[in-house]
Amino acid sequence: MERHVLSLLCDPDTRYPLEMTGNNLRNTATGRIYPIRDEIPLFVSTVKGPNLKYQTMYDYIAPGYDVAGRLFNWTRGRSNCRGELVKELEIKRGDRVLEVAVGTGANIRHLPDGIDFYGLDLSWGMLRKCQRNLSHWDRKAHLFHGEAERLPFKVEAFDCVYHMRGINFFTDKLRAIKEMIWVAKSGTKIVIVDEIEKGGKAASQPATVREQGETGSEQVRCPIDLIPEEMLEVKARAICNGKMYCLTFRKP
Repeated sequence: MERHVLSLLCDPDTRYPLEMTGNNLRNTATGRIYPIRDEIPLFVSTVKGPNLKYQTMYDYIAPGYDVAGRLFNWTRGRSNCRGELVKELEIKRGDRVLEVAVGTGANIRHLPDGIDFYGLDLSWGMLRKCQRNLSHWDRKAHLFHGEAERLPFKVEAFDCVYHMRGINFFTDKLRAIKEMIWVAKSGTKIVIVDEIEKGGKAASQPATVREQGETGSEQVRCPIDLIPEEMLEVKARAICNGKMYCLTFRKP
């Protein structure tokens, strides 16, 4: 592992720094070990709730995810919205960029060259597919197997932090948002994008979606009301012809 990458990492539970020991990462204070597998550090702990459900699902569909996504968009005449996402990001050459829930890495191809990119995902299957995509595209990224609610990075580590598709069904949306804020530098614009229910609203009246899960009806919405009061420039709007919301705010 490169020294500058190791310098950004911490135990996601205690925030203590980590050190390399063999092919593992070790908490310098408690001795807790986090293994590295296929060059990807493993920070996933006990997964429960919606996170477990969707981790299982995405592990299963990962091999054919990209093809299925392109086919879905083509048959419905939908754009993939990635261009609109990139317009919201404030990335310049040399920036350190984090994508929470990186999936198969499809967004990376739309980002400028010359950045230090980090991607985290709960699904091991999606991360392995992302590795193969990166090799095919000749793009470099540092990948991590972890949870959005437990980011393994030190405070103010990143110049850009964003998430596209997934937060609607996170187990703990509020904690995930606070984690994104934790790892972003002061002044950073944070961008969160996900789907809107047909006919929903993205701004002052958060959109709502209903998903029937094992525990019954689960409400999903644009989490604008979960943004801490101290955040600046809080905005939400519809993008992708009204099919997605784009929630943005700036860390003071």
